[in-house]
Amino acid sequence: MIEENSVSIPVDLVKKVRNLTLYIIRHGETDLNKKGIIQGRGINTDLNDHGRLQAEAFYQQYKKIPFDRVFSSSLKRTHQTVQKFIESGLPWVQLPGLDELAWGIYEGKEGTIETRAIFRKMLENWTKGDLHFKFEGGESPEEVKIRQLEALEKLLENFGDKNILICMHGRAIRLFLCILLNISLSEMERFPHQNTCLYKVHYDGSHFKIVDFDNIDHLKKISE
Repeated sequence: MIEENSVSIPVDLVKKVRNLTLYIIRHGETDLNKKGIIQGRGINTDLNDHGRLQAEAFYQQYKKIPFDRVFSSSLKRTHQTVQKFIESGLPWVQLPGLDELAWGIYEGKEGTIETRAIFRKMLENWTKGDLHFKFEGGESPEEVKIRQLEALEKLLENFGDKNILICMHGRAIRLFLCILLNISLSEMERFPHQNTCLYKVHYDGSHFKIVDFDNIDHLKKISE
């Protein structure tokens, strides 16, 4: 587990914010998730039945949190995951900057021995700091960082907000947490993720700090 030390942040805008908590969750399960097929930014799938159960379990666990607004990516699997929060009347904003990393020519392809080896090699490159590498037609971590920083400014422009719910994607969450904690994107593998896992991140006016790490307690209700 990552050490939860607070560190400096890269965006000047957040200096105006005090005592803000971000509830960052991954979307619920889709059929492609279940089959181990890469979705990425270019695949716009729906939640499956299990994903809808996960979304409902998250809602029941966190519906009493006084969220000020809800943010999601532009992809419908995130919309569907937080639909009940939206239906409750919370302001909702879609930000394409929160979309999943685009995996290019590998989106929608089945996981084979060959493709898994290719992905492992790409992850090794990123871990070594080669953050401009990308698949044909896809995005690099550095390119995703640019759009995520733009999204972060939108997330933080309402200075009165105290609690914000954010629904996005697995690889995107890894990169976003690196940005918030002001660590290299090469450290993205420090942040595991499962469908509807929660990263709760608090900002005290100077630093972001993870206060809840990859929490899936709400999913226990599904297995009971």
